[in-house]
Amino acid sequence: MELLGQLDLTELIEQALAEDVGQGDITTAATVAPGAMGRARITVKEPRMILAGAVLIEPVMRQAGAEPRMVALAPEGTELKAGDILAEIEGKLAGLLIGERTALNFVQLLSGIATTTRAFVDAIAGTHAKILDTRKTHPGLRVVEKYAVRVGGGHNHRLGLDSGVLIKENHIAAAGTVTKAIEGARRTAPHTLKIEIECETLAQVEEALKAGADAILLDNMTLDNVRKARAMAPASVQLEVSGGVTLKNVRAIAEAGVDLISVGALTHSARFLDISMRIDAV
Repeated sequence: MELLGQLDLTELIEQALAEDVGQGDITTAATVAPGAMGRARITVKEPRMILAGAVLIEPVMRQAGAEPRMVALAPEGTELKAGDILAEIEGKLAGLLIGERTALNFVQLLSGIATTTRAFVDAIAGTHAKILDTRKTHPGLRVVEKYAVRVGGGHNHRLGLDSGVLIKENHIAAAGTVTKAIEGARRTAPHTLKIEIECETLAQVEEALKAGADAILLDNMTLDNVRKARAMAPASVQLEVSGGVTLKNVRAIAEAGVDLISVGALTHSARFLDISMRIDAV
């Protein structure tokens, strides 16, 4: 599994610390002796959690001035439960306290995304379909949030607008018709990129197939129309479903024969999971 630590997230961590610390941690300066050392234990308080983002703890604490030494760190993707220790860190006490909230925020958010993703992945186990994220991410956090989706067993859709051709309803409106939109994409997009188009009706699906779309996104269609679209489209044309996908209906959607199911809720609605950090002075 790709490690988040392989990416250069220095600027992201610096910004996260800066918004929390401001001109300095007044409380820590008043209560912690200069040079004091300590050990921190980060503990899970959730019944079930898929760990993601723990690899950010060390760089956060390092930039906070803790000069950390990781005594223990659970692997990314590990399933943890209440009472489990996900990390132990030794270092300068002031730095551990300064970095605490930023480090926990990253782990709580990314673990929430990974845990939500795993629930959707488990729900469609044994089917042909894959769970995808969307671009509905928090500004500035897309790269880490999409990483958390992968940790949870999901797959990434486009990282950004330059990652692929996805013709949506407003592009169709601007072009005039489904056919004109696809023809325009064929003229300008590199031949190595697939052309996917969003369709809201079966008539649009039929038009997209005739125009040579490589993939079709079925937007907010009924389950019956999803099945009909699959019957219309050859296996060579990927079908993706988006809109209104929940844990209650995702299995039925997957069993309709689609290839991809995109779920914005993986990132825009994932809950911060509950963890805590406790310090021991040494």
